[in-house]
Amino acid sequence: MFGHAAELGFYFLFALFPTLLSASSILGMAARSANQIYTKLLNYLALVIPTAALGTVLATFNETNAAATSGKLTFGLIAAIWSASVGISAIQDTLNVVYKVEDTRSYFRARMYAIALTIILSIIFTFVLVCLLGGDFFATSALLHLSHRFLAIIAAASTILLGWSLASALLALSFAVIYYWAPDLKTRRWHWLTPGGAVGIAGWLLASLGLRAYLHFFDNFSVTYGSLGAVIVLLTWFYITGFMLLLGAEINSQIEAAAAEKRIAASPSLSSPPGSAQLADEQEHQTNATPQ
Repeated sequence: MFGHAAELGFYFLFALFPTLLSASSILGMAARSANQIYTKLLNYLALVIPTAALGTVLATFNETNAAATSGKLTFGLIAAIWSASVGISAIQDTLNVVYKVEDTRSYFRARMYAIALTIILSIIFTFVLVCLLGGDFFATSALLHLSHRFLAIIAAASTILLGWSLASALLALSFAVIYYWAPDLKTRRWHWLTPGGAVGIAGWLLASLGLRAYLHFFDNFSVTYGSLGAVIVLLTWFYITGFMLLLGAEINSQIEAAAAEKRIAASPSLSSPPGSAQLADEQEHQTNATPQ
């Protein structure tokens, strides 16, 4: 699992900026000031991504948008989505290993699944950031425009809580979509929240906050890696993300395997080979018919 998590971390880093570019381009179809809006949304990633790594992400994202014209963005959207789907393709391969299934999909079909998942997850994560931004925006508006101080505080706290609740629900939805569509399972069952998904989300949040705390008190990445320190921090965070994703899938896989074994043990027709009951009856009849 640790090796596959490292593989996912590398592919996540490779697919990061194409994903941001494609998401910003999709948003640009609906808003003219998409780049400014998306930059504000990305600032909320500071809740989970270490500050040094987020600064590198924002700087690179702004440089990419500044150098790209509208024609290039429109023309390069397909290439950006294709490049971003590399991370989802890596998730497909690793989840197939976790669930112990062989991918029978053709390369083209599997890549179409990956591209569709890339677009869906980009939209979901954009809405996660929108919920956080909307909660803060309405909370600030309530504090500024409501004259009654107590009601203003209640309204602000309620909007922030609502924003975080919606963001958490969308985050759970993203895990459910990945676990449902990424592996090539022959039998699929949709679950909004699975035990593995809950553990993966909670572990990812706690590990991300732990990494932020560690870097806040023991920021020695720059001393060890120099100018590459921010990239190493980002790669470490992607490694944690991949590990928690695989951990949740492993938990779900073990639970499903245990449930399948329990069903087989409870059903005589499944636990016995075909014809075993008829063979046992014939043997018993022959035993009774043998003269003593």
